[in-house]
Amino acid sequence: QVHLVESGGGSVQAGGSLRLSCVVSGYTDSNYAMGWFRQAPGKEREGVACVGSNGGTRYSDSVKGRFTVSKDNAKNTLYLQMNSLKPEDTAMYYCATTRSGLYGGDFCRKEFFHYWGEGTQVTVSS
Repeated sequence: QVHLVESGGGSVQAGGSLRLSCVVSGYTDSNYAMGWFRQAPGKEREGVACVGSNGGTRYSDSVKGRFTVSKDNAKNTLYLQMNSLKPEDTAMYYCATTRSGLYGGDFCRKEFFHYWGEGTQVTVSS
Protein backbone atom coordinates (compact mmCIF):
# COMPACT_ATOMS: atom_id res chain seq x y z
CA GLN A 1 0.00 0.00 0.00
CA VAL A 2 1.31 3.43 -0.95
CA HIS A 3 1.83 5.97 1.82
CA LEU A 4 2.88 9.59 1.60
CA VAL A 5 3.96 11.68 4.57
CA GLU A 6 4.58 15.41 4.21
CA SER A 7 6.56 17.64 6.54
CA GLY A 8 8.15 21.05 6.61
CA GLY A 9 5.19 23.39 6.69
CA GLY A 10 4.98 26.33 9.05
CA SER A 11 4.46 30.05 9.41
CA VAL A 12 6.79 32.57 7.83
CA GLN A 13 6.78 36.22 6.89
CA ALA A 14 6.51 37.35 3.30
CA GLY A 15 9.83 36.97 1.53
CA GLY A 16 10.82 34.00 3.64
CA SER A 17 11.53 30.40 2.64
CA LEU A 18 10.37 26.92 3.54
CA ARG A 19 11.24 23.47 2.30
CA LEU A 20 8.59 20.79 2.20
CA SER A 21 9.41 17.09 2.15
CA CYS A 22 7.32 14.08 1.19
CA VAL A 23 8.46 10.56 1.98
CA VAL A 24 6.86 7.90 -0.20
CA SER A 25 6.62 4.19 0.55
CA GLY A 26 4.89 1.18 -0.93
CA TYR A 27 6.02 1.27 -4.56
CA THR A 28 7.88 -1.66 -6.11
CA ASP A 29 9.49 0.52 -8.78
CA SER A 30 10.07 4.20 -9.58
CA ASN A 31 7.76 4.49 -12.57
CA TYR A 32 5.36 7.09 -11.23
CA ALA A 33 4.94 10.82 -11.17
CA MET A 34 5.03 12.94 -8.04
CA GLY A 35 3.69 16.36 -7.32
CA TRP A 36 2.83 19.10 -4.90
CA PHE A 37 -0.65 20.55 -4.82
CA ARG A 38 -2.19 23.18 -2.60
CA GLN A 39 -5.63 24.19 -1.47
CA ALA A 40 -6.58 27.46 0.15
CA PRO A 41 -9.90 27.85 2.01
CA GLY A 42 -12.76 28.16 -0.44
CA LYS A 43 -10.59 27.37 -3.45
CA GLU A 44 -9.99 24.37 -5.67
CA ARG A 45 -6.95 22.19 -5.16
CA GLU A 46 -4.34 23.24 -7.69
CA GLY A 47 -1.11 21.82 -9.01
CA VAL A 48 1.97 23.69 -7.84
CA ALA A 49 4.92 21.66 -9.07
CA CYS A 50 5.27 18.13 -10.39
CA VAL A 51 7.95 15.71 -11.49
CA GLY A 52 7.00 13.29 -14.24
CA SER A 53 8.09 9.67 -14.35
CA ASN A 54 10.68 10.74 -16.94
CA GLY A 55 12.09 13.40 -14.59
CA GLY A 56 10.54 16.35 -16.39
CA THR A 57 9.04 19.10 -14.25
CA ARG A 58 6.01 21.38 -14.45
CA TYR A 59 5.28 24.48 -12.40
CA SER A 60 2.23 26.63 -12.08
CA ASP A 61 2.74 30.15 -13.41
CA SER A 62 2.22 31.60 -9.95
CA VAL A 63 5.31 29.88 -8.51
CA LYS A 64 7.72 29.80 -11.44
CA GLY A 65 11.05 31.29 -10.48
CA ARG A 66 10.29 31.03 -6.76
CA PHE A 67 9.65 27.33 -6.10
CA THR A 68 11.84 24.37 -7.04
CA VAL A 69 10.69 20.75 -7.02
CA SER A 70 13.21 17.93 -6.73
CA LYS A 71 13.29 14.24 -6.04
CA ASP A 72 15.76 12.00 -4.23
CA ASN A 73 15.15 8.50 -5.56
CA ALA A 74 17.49 6.90 -3.03
CA LYS A 75 15.42 8.35 -0.18
CA ASN A 76 12.04 8.04 -1.93
CA THR A 77 11.51 11.68 -1.08
CA LEU A 78 10.05 14.61 -2.97
CA TYR A 79 11.00 18.15 -2.00
CA LEU A 80 9.57 21.59 -2.64
CA GLN A 81 11.89 24.49 -1.97
CA MET A 82 9.78 27.63 -1.63
CA ASN A 83 11.51 31.01 -1.74
CA SER A 84 10.20 34.57 -1.82
CA LEU A 85 6.98 33.40 -0.25
CA LYS A 86 3.91 35.60 -0.59
CA PRO A 87 0.72 35.76 1.49
CA GLU A 88 -1.17 34.26 -1.47
CA ASP A 89 0.96 31.11 -1.09
CA THR A 90 -0.89 30.39 2.16
CA ALA A 91 -2.60 27.01 1.82
CA MET A 92 -2.57 23.37 2.81
CA TYR A 93 0.10 21.69 0.70
CA TYR A 94 -0.38 18.08 -0.37
CA CYS A 95 2.01 15.59 -1.88
CA ALA A 96 0.57 13.18 -4.44
CA THR A 97 1.70 10.35 -6.69
CA THR A 98 0.30 8.39 -9.61
CA ARG A 99 -0.34 4.68 -9.98
CA SER A 100 1.94 4.39 -12.99
CA GLY A 101 4.17 6.39 -15.33
CA LEU A 102 3.00 9.85 -16.33
CA TYR A 103 4.74 12.75 -18.04
CA GLY A 104 4.33 15.24 -20.84
CA GLY A 105 1.71 17.83 -21.59
CA ASP A 106 -0.26 19.35 -18.75
CA PHE A 107 0.21 16.40 -16.41
CA CYS A 108 0.37 18.35 -13.15
CA ARG A 109 -3.38 18.12 -12.56
CA LYS A 110 -5.05 16.61 -9.52
CA GLU A 111 -7.29 14.31 -11.58
CA PHE A 112 -4.22 12.40 -12.79
CA PHE A 113 -2.92 11.67 -9.28
CA HIS A 114 -4.18 8.79 -7.18
CA TYR A 115 -2.38 8.72 -3.84
CA TRP A 116 -2.37 11.65 -1.45
CA GLY A 117 -0.74 12.64 1.80
CA GLU A 118 -2.52 14.30 4.72
CA GLY A 119 -1.08 17.71 3.92
CA THR A 120 1.09 20.27 5.66
CA GLN A 121 -0.01 23.83 6.35
CA VAL A 122 1.94 26.80 5.00
CA THR A 123 1.03 30.25 6.28
CA VAL A 124 2.69 33.39 4.97
CA SER A 125 2.05 36.67 6.76
CA SER A 126 2.52 40.12 5.28
